[in-house]
Amino acid sequence: MNSGKQGVKKVEVRLKWDPSPWNQPPHHLDIIAATYAADAPYGEPVYTVHFDSRSPDGTINMNRHSQTGQGFGYVEVMTLELDRLARSFVRVVVGVVIHQNRGRKTFSDLTNAGVLVVEGYEELLQDDFARVFASTATTVAEFTRDASAAWDYHEMIRGFDSDPVVFTAEMGSAP
Repeated sequence: MNSGKQGVKKVEVRLKWDPSPWNQPPHHLDIIAATYAADAPYGEPVYTVHFDSRSPDGTINMNRHSQTGQGFGYVEVMTLELDRLARSFVRVVVGVVIHQNRGRKTFSDLTNAGVLVVEGYEELLQDDFARVFASTATTVAEFTRDASAAWDYHEMIRGFDSDPVVFTAEMGSAP
């Protein structure tokens, strides 16, 4: 899927979930983006961007971060300026992971969780994680650069049973 002849340029990935009950430890989720070079589009990421980092060139940034889900609507937001990303990158994979600090938590343990991927006012993806309810992490979107250097969007809902560290290493693997 492509968002026009020019390709996808600038997208936001938004994440929401309800806070855990008052007597439970907080649910902590993160958006993670991983970039891949032309010589290894399914290998190790060149770099990842998450709550405590940004891309070296400033093209991928975490604009809003939550460790509890508290707030209204989408409480975590990442912006990807694909049209400014260096030509050496041909693939970007975005995922969501649940921290496993206090016992195993899956998407089925969350309420009102969801992810939204938008380009401007165009909704590319809205998902509630029902397809990956038994997973602790999931990819949600893949962006690939075509021969004309335009970026294409692909929905990529794929569940994993990993913590944040392991997930960043496996999220870009071939399906």
